[in-house]
Amino acid sequence: MERMDIHHLVKMANEIGGFFETLPDRNEGVNSIEQHLKNFWEPRMRREIVEYAKRGDGELKEIVREAVLRLESTHKPA
Repeated sequence: MERMDIHHLVKMANEIGGFFETLPDRNEGVNSIEQHLKNFWEPRMRREIVEYAKRGDGELKEIVREAVLRLESTHKPA
């Protein structure tokens, strides 16, 4: 399976995070980012961004990294 361009995924995730981080309740922002990724990203996109976040490669906004790492606990490969 072809890998996605991780830098493009990071950019998209950070843009989503930029929108939701404006919510007054940070936890609501994290939950909204997580839900958006579940609803609109393909499983392979989610897998790759989770792998990236686990490596701690620093390009993800902190609020996005938190949401992405939550995906791992809810995503179980079939």
